[in-house]
Formats: sequence, structure tokens, C-alpha cells
Amino acid sequence: MADQTPMSRALAQARAAATRGEVPVGAVLVGPDGAILAEDGNRTREMRDPTAHAECLVIRTAAAALGSDRLTGCDLYVTLEPCPMCAAAISYARIRRLYYGASDPKSGGIEQGPRIFSHPQAHHRPEIYSGIAEAEAAAILKAFFAARR
Repeated sequence: MADQTPMSRALAQARAAATRGEVPVGAVLVGPDGAILAEDGNRTREMRDPTAHAECLVIRTAAAALGSDRLTGCDLYVTLEPCPMCAAAISYARIRRLYYGASDPKSGGIEQGPRIFSHPQAHHRPEIYSGIAEAEAAAILKAFFAARR
């Protein structure tokens, strides 16, 4: 997977999460030098942890690898618009840029719902780029939920 873009790697993590029976969301965190620091998919069921969203997992891994709670200069790629919890974690981590695929009208926290980064109490507002590989990210989610019905 070394030659793939960060978003294609996030999509691969989303597909792997679906295989595990998790909501198929994948995330990749890239360091200031362009090296991938962490990648994972949702693991809430596997870990029995409601905070084990892909974004939080990669933030934890990268912070441990860098030895810092601040991920200044790092970029996060995620297949679905982050929820409010993940958006707050992104803000606290001081992530430089957020790239995400599909919007989440039901549970999103960036363009939908509480719009965490627009709130006056947001600690940090990353640059935001939405719609990256949106069709593929949405298709993975739709297929997962269609199979559950």
C-alpha cells in the first residue's frame, strides 16, 4: 500500500472495518514530512469502546509515536465527515488539515449538526477539504448498511 494516496489507504481501512463488522470508516494521519504516522478503521465493537472511532485511534497512535499531544503540521484523511467527538479531538490535537470523503447528515460535526470548528470555543480550526473520494466512501457505507437491512 506504500504507493497509494492517504485517502485510498483510508478507504482500504474502511473496507477492512466493514469486514470486521464495524461501521466502515477509515482514517490516515500524515506527518509534516508526508510520512504516514498512523492508519486504522473503526474498532468500537472490537474494542468495546465507544470512542474507538478511526480518527481517535489514529490521533492516539500518532501522538504516542511523536511523544506529543499536539499534532501540529499533521494532516488527517478520513472517509466520512467526523462526528462531534472526533471533531473536538481533531481541534485539541491541533491537526493542520482535515480531508474527508462523504458528508454525514445524521451524525456529522463539521458541515452538519453542531459544526464544531465554527463554534467560538473551538481551540483550533484546521483547514478543511471535503468531498475527497466522496462517491467511493459513500458507496462503502451504503453497501455496509444495505447488507444489514
